[in-house]
Amino acid sequence: MLKITNLQKTFNAGTINEKKALTGVELVINPGDFITVIGGNGAGKSTLLNLIAGVYLPDAGSIILDGIDVTKQPEYKRAAMLGRVFQDPMLGTAGNMGIEENLAMAYRRGKTRGLGWGILNEERKYYKEQLAMLDLGLENRLTSKVRLLSGGQRQALTLLMATLKKPKLLLLDEHTAALDPKTAAKVLQITEQIVNENNLTTLMITHNMKDAIRLGNRLIMMHEGKIVYDISGEEKKSLHVSDLLQKFETVTSGEFANDRMLLS
Repeated sequence: MLKITNLQKTFNAGTINEKKALTGVELVINPGDFITVIGGNGAGKSTLLNLIAGVYLPDAGSIILDGIDVTKQPEYKRAAMLGRVFQDPMLGTAGNMGIEENLAMAYRRGKTRGLGWGILNEERKYYKEQLAMLDLGLENRLTSKVRLLSGGQRQALTLLMATLKKPKLLLLDEHTAALDPKTAAKVLQITEQIVNENNLTTLMITHNMKDAIRLGNRLIMMHEGKIVYDISGEEKKSLHVSDLLQKFETVTSGEFANDRMLLS
């Protein structure tokens, strides 16, 4: 589903603030893979997702998505193939629009827009069914403004919007990091349900090592712009947090990635 070859990205090249964010990433993602991504601050995790999404263009390397070379494609051209949920619950929705209006925007993504914007009854019924699966009571609040929702409700809605059209690849950039533990657990449960039911190919960044081990069929660790660890299948299932801490200690020359990961 995704093949990345020798992906490189440097920010502020040639200046005192030069930062080599990616230094030759190689990655192949198979259809149906659910990959968790861990690494310390500055490891290149979010930069990798941004390059896949087209927010930035790489300095070198290639990105092949479902057989299509999207390396130089702008972000809007890739949007129909990708779903994305950000860390900030406010980024994925339009707060001043209703729940059903937000869902309609997501449902029409990639389609030619006409003059008719009205939401048909059949469409509204579909939205209700999808919202009911979240088990948050949102199916009875279709016209409520999204800005009135809690952070967890808003992030769950964003997740639903990102997967409504069954994207080729779902990108989750620490999408539960801004939520309290109980709400984060609920959103992760919804994530797992949606991904598994739709067999979505997924790349999920997380700082929580327990979640990284428990979720998905594959785990990769990044450090200084490269993938330094890639584990899957039965080997991943037998992992413990202590194993990851040991690996972090090895690749970072004795220094842990950051306190945030330890606290998680």
